[in-house]
Amino acid sequence: MAERQRRLVAVSNRVGPLSDEGKAGGLAVGLSDALKRRGGLWFGWSGNTSDEGTFREAETVIQDHVSMTTIDMNKEELEGFYLHYANRSLWPLLHYRLDLAEFDRQSDRIYRSVNQRFAARLAPLLEPDDLVWVHDYHFFYLGSELRQCGFKGRIGFFLHIPFCAPEIFTALPASHDIVRAMLAYDVVGFQTDTDRRNFANFCVRELGGEKLPGHRIRVGDRTIVAKAFPIGIDATGYARFAVSPEAGEHEEMLRDLAGERLQIVGVDRMDYSKGLVERFKGFERLLEDYPENRGKVQFLQVAPLSRSELDAYVELRRELEELAGHINGRFATLDWTPIQIMTRGFTRRALAGIYRAARVCLVTPLRDGMNLVAKEFVAAQDPSDPGVLILSRFAGARAELENDALVVNPYSTDDVARALQRALTMPFDERSRRWEGMREAVFAGTAETWCDNFIGELETFDGSGGEVAGAPA
Repeated sequence: MAERQRRLVAVSNRVGPLSDEGKAGGLAVGLSDALKRRGGLWFGWSGNTSDEGTFREAETVIQDHVSMTTIDMNKEELEGFYLHYANRSLWPLLHYRLDLAEFDRQSDRIYRSVNQRFAARLAPLLEPDDLVWVHDYHFFYLGSELRQCGFKGRIGFFLHIPFCAPEIFTALPASHDIVRAMLAYDVVGFQTDTDRRNFANFCVRELGGEKLPGHRIRVGDRTIVAKAFPIGIDATGYARFAVSPEAGEHEEMLRDLAGERLQIVGVDRMDYSKGLVERFKGFERLLEDYPENRGKVQFLQVAPLSRSELDAYVELRRELEELAGHINGRFATLDWTPIQIMTRGFTRRALAGIYRAARVCLVTPLRDGMNLVAKEFVAAQDPSDPGVLILSRFAGARAELENDALVVNPYSTDDVARALQRALTMPFDERSRRWEGMREAVFAGTAETWCDNFIGELETFDGSGGEVAGAPA
């Protein structure tokens, strides 16, 4: 008799959607597919606040053999856990922005408390042979807390953003506590091998651990697997988006807007990690150093607002709008506006049409875990007239796409301008060859592949690492 397939239990800050409404990212696409195939439980925050917070009764919606269970937070929990510790401490630190990171004892306490409460609410729902897969920087402590609740099954963790170098991460007062808590997981996944090495080096240098063969790390009596699992997109599905009526409408609108001009696009959340200020300056340098592009190119930056209640994001929006105004004031003519910035979002189908209309896509983050925009741009292209991808050397996607993208240092305006000029003048044969190479990589490393690879690693984990690490004091 065949062994019963283990149930998958996914934990993430936000839950769903299971149905693809054209707005889901790689995490949702990969997890929803795996959960629908296996059946399982998706557990996380409801997105709501209430007086009872994490003590309020959970809500469960069952769809396609998947239970989606959510709990609330109260205002103090939301403030300390999400707005402060996750987004003012961990996010900037892990993106190498120590200058923007804020550390305080109160938000650290609430972050730990929320992890403990989520574990306490999840533990009664677990079965002994479940595979538990925890996602992202919101839940570093969750695995350790589940162990304290008595769960002895397999638990994996995947970090969707970078893991910074040890010398930066040690600035976090709780850095040792967090990494020790991560040792409660059996498999810890990262976007790139650089992130994996940074984690492994922290374990060795700071905790006295050792690296073992097979991507294993031993600290004390605990051995785990730490490995890179680059996330992908539903490439076939996104290619279909690109030829949908909604995509066609947006492609046509953008082509009408540009006329005979070549279109450059950037699509990013408005976040300081995305290198938007540096990107605008690179475009300005293009117009300075290659004046033949004046009146011949158009730059559209889509930058939906993000975390607008945080001061750093308010300042970023102001700076970008001032810089766009400066560039337009300097170079615009009566019939040409060089740069346009839009702070509203689009569906993924609409974005597919925007990508398809672009000759160049600028993906130039200062630091990014992966960056799925790069992969979506590739999947959306028209084979008869493919565009060119300009990609930051600090994006995780570089590891898979660097042979055929134009890789740049996003801090160098000259480098970005030179790449833009090369992309805008690149002949069709070279554009086509480069796109074919990137397409092969994007269609091979899909969200489904990412999900299956991680779950396969967790299923085959042999548990030979000794006793499970407990929660830090």
